[in-house]
Amino acid sequence: MNTRRSAERQFGGQRVKRRSIVAGSAAVMAGALMAPNTTRAQPAVRVRRVGWLSSTHSVVRPTLSEPLRQLGWVEGRNIAFEVRYTEGQRERFLPFAKELVAAQVEIIVAVAPTAIRATMQATSEVPIVMAWWGGPDLVEAGLIGSYARPGGNVTGVDMLLSALDAKRLDVLRQAVPKATKVAVLIHNRKDYEPQMPPVREVARKAGLNLEIFDTLDTRDSSVNYSEAFDAIARSRCQALLVMSSPLFARDSKPIIEAAARIGVPAMHGEVRNAREGGLIAYGTTPAHLDRQVARQIDRILRGARPGDLPVEQPSRYEMAINLTTARTLGLVIPQALLLQADHVID
Repeated sequence: MNTRRSAERQFGGQRVKRRSIVAGSAAVMAGALMAPNTTRAQPAVRVRRVGWLSSTHSVVRPTLSEPLRQLGWVEGRNIAFEVRYTEGQRERFLPFAKELVAAQVEIIVAVAPTAIRATMQATSEVPIVMAWWGGPDLVEAGLIGSYARPGGNVTGVDMLLSALDAKRLDVLRQAVPKATKVAVLIHNRKDYEPQMPPVREVARKAGLNLEIFDTLDTRDSSVNYSEAFDAIARSRCQALLVMSSPLFARDSKPIIEAAARIGVPAMHGEVRNAREGGLIAYGTTPAHLDRQVARQIDRILRGARPGDLPVEQPSRYEMAINLTTARTLGLVIPQALLLQADHVID
């Protein structure tokens, strides 16, 4: 879950002879006919069309307007988005990707692994800007040749979520040092398994037991937070790691409320989650990622080939701790961790 727009010609008040007026008018008309028409000469502004494909409204519409404006691309004037959301229905990714290709967009921004794979299946020509939310290394997955020169029609931003989730677990361990059993919230075990090895390695070194809780309701493929959090409560886990996910980013408020309901200290993915009442959050900011994606779009629209643009990675992470939530949970956050925090909310 390493990117920019009458003339008024007045006759004086002097009295002039009729002949002079006619002659003058004729001269003016002739001059007008010979002069270039600056209004007509201005070329029409070309509107560049960008496709957007993701699973949910977690990024409730492309959030790139401001960073793109800074690069000279103003939505409604010289850039427009074609947006497709699958609303959690995985089988819609490929048809939607093909729709965007048929719509002749110049770039497709694909958010999350399934969207990226579907878009790559749909086209080998339209440039693709990835927002890679998780899974294995992109080279190992066969999606790019290298991070420096991805090749083909693909570039983008890799959020390094496997390593990031492992770091979050380590920070959570420091925040709740007495915890020995940690719940891990996922959605669809098959999708999350590639993100788990680094997390398990941190757990092994720290002597933590992990218990996985899946919010996927296998009966109808819906999201079921109630049952997942009831199960976490019964498990007597002493802390909760919310794995990185566009879905969980969208549903951060109900997740925070559910964690508060069962009284479990939870680690979240965005600084805003701590401001919303979550105990602790560690990650990059959406605004930073938006700027990175916007830069990639700008370069491609100005003629760069995506395969020559390095796949970027987040360059800044922030930590936020909510002391009000800590007191409610009866926790005392270690001073060493508070000194590391970028934001302490009280």
